[in-house]
Amino acid sequence: MTMRSFFRRPRAVSAAKSIELIAAGAVVVDVRREQDWRRRHIPGSIHIPLAQLEERADELPDDRLLITFCTGGLLSSGAASLLTELGFDAANMARGLIDWRAAGGDLVGG
Repeated sequence: MTMRSFFRRPRAVSAAKSIELIAAGAVVVDVRREQDWRRRHIPGSIHIPLAQLEERADELPDDRLLITFCTGGLLSSGAASLLTELGFDAANMARGLIDWRAAGGDLVGG
């Protein structure tokens, strides 16, 4: 871990706060596997599996807050750290899908 990444650790936000931030223009980046994405995902989210995130980061807007998302919050925490290291404004949705459902967040998919 570089000194810069130590000081620029991304913040964690709850699902309830994420719903507010999304309404204000934040973008959800879903870093789960393809089969998880197909099963259900947050409407309007961008799907980039964690393993592809660094090489596909140029597909993400650099003028909006990015909220990383996974099932439990662990993978998305690493994704938020990576995006912060790459210069994006990123936050991790702590507890991911677990809290999203509890907060009443919408899901689409099969």
